[in-house]
Amino acid sequence: MTLWVLTILGLCALIAVDFFIGRKPHDVSIKEAGIWTVVWIVLAALFGVGLLIWGGGQAGGEFFAGFITEKSLSVDNLFVFILIMAKFSVPSHLQQRVLLFGVLIALVLRAIFIAAGAAVIANFSWVFYIFGAFLIYTAWKLIQEARSGDDEEEWEENRLLKAAERKFGVADQYHGTKLFIQKNGKKIMTPLMIVMLAIGTTDVLFAMDSIPAIFGLTQDPYIVFTANAFALMGLRQLYFLIGGLLKKLVHLSYGLSVILGFIGVKLVLHALHENGVHVPEISIPVSLGVICGVLVITTITSLMATKKQTEKEAAEKAADETEKDSIEA
Repeated sequence: MTLWVLTILGLCALIAVDFFIGRKPHDVSIKEAGIWTVVWIVLAALFGVGLLIWGGGQAGGEFFAGFITEKSLSVDNLFVFILIMAKFSVPSHLQQRVLLFGVLIALVLRAIFIAAGAAVIANFSWVFYIFGAFLIYTAWKLIQEARSGDDEEEWEENRLLKAAERKFGVADQYHGTKLFIQKNGKKIMTPLMIVMLAIGTTDVLFAMDSIPAIFGLTQDPYIVFTANAFALMGLRQLYFLIGGLLKKLVHLSYGLSVILGFIGVKLVLHALHENGVHVPEISIPVSLGVICGVLVITTITSLMATKKQTEKEAAEKAADETEKDSIEA
């Protein structure tokens, strides 16, 4: 309990610092986003090293595997965050405020999910079969979506948002950083509040695959929570840093599908082992190696494919201009 209290207090202090720095609405520069992305990664690394020293190699390895998995899955979330920002036409100087509170909502909701998942796992070992099957299905679904090439995905409001809009009403324009305003004697929400709720509650949908995935790497609720916390808390800066680069990661969905499928198989093997079936179990070092290897290969092949496509488009454009010049001549 002492460890949990100290950890939560530490995270709250980091969140307070993050809020203090970004309290004034402004356009986040690449330099600012890059510096703070590095800061959050360094903090996560230091925390992982601390677990290695005081918790042992198993705990440290599980944290790093979980953190890298959650971080890579959170990058995929950024695609949807971009869609939400565009749908609500969020002014650029307010986007960092939206992400800050949206991520806080997501962190609280994920903590509830983690507590529920830990309780279920502690009492029903067969749930590993369900988690494993779900991750394998999600991996297959990701591959199908990637092969379809449907990049123009539309984001739709969930029922919670629609209910909130009906109950409170929504202003027709942004009012700075205000979340509620008075209109005709009635308190109504601003679009800023709606976007924050959209970011936070939409993340719960992503938690449906990311939380079972990390439980496939560790069953320690403390490690699951801290890995999720560090992955989410640096998400705001990552949004501004690589927002323009996301389209270049054309193979990201394939990489994530391999990772989720791998962890799904690991969960099924673990469940069989728990039930007395003699099957090989996948160790944390192997899991960490596979996850990192897949992400590196996916990034390299994505950049190569993007470069090749850019060169092809440039060649076609040059050919068209040459043909146009010859016709005019």
